[in-house]
Amino acid sequence: MAISISLTVNGAPVTANVEPNTLLVQFLRDQLRLTGTHIGCDTAQCGACTVHLNGRAIKSCNMLAAQADSADITTIEGLSKNGELHPMQAAFKDCHGLQCGFCTPGMVMSATALVATHPQLSEADVRAQLDGNLCRCTGYHNIVKAIVEGAAAMQSGAGSTQNAAKATA
Repeated sequence: MAISISLTVNGAPVTANVEPNTLLVQFLRDQLRLTGTHIGCDTAQCGACTVHLNGRAIKSCNMLAAQADSADITTIEGLSKNGELHPMQAAFKDCHGLQCGFCTPGMVMSATALVATHPQLSEADVRAQLDGNLCRCTGYHNIVKAIVEGAAAMQSGAGSTQNAAKATA
């Protein structure tokens, strides 16, 4: 028996019917076609499914869609504005903080939430705080560099790390 839910996803109101056992990640990908949120491990270990729920990073494979009723959800698709990358997305691009890209959306979503609670991040802070996000391709060096640079760009309000560099030149 389907349950009706109403929530806001990437700034837009959404009302849908979901089965009681539908995971939030399945709802986002299958019903809303927001496929940037990846399904990695299905056990909340890898972080590929990370989204923001009311401004807080959560693993959407570990939550039922019905539990998100009335919530405000932001996915990786909702970070960029007016066709311009979010500063954290730009930093991942500029610092080559990805290889295959599978973990990248979850890393970016975790990183943006991390910066909101820890605005002054060191590389050691990033390494400690990203404990719940796994990457199988990189040695994390460029990911950490991207997050530190993305945090600085977010603090300065720059649209991208390139724009931040131009603003200080």
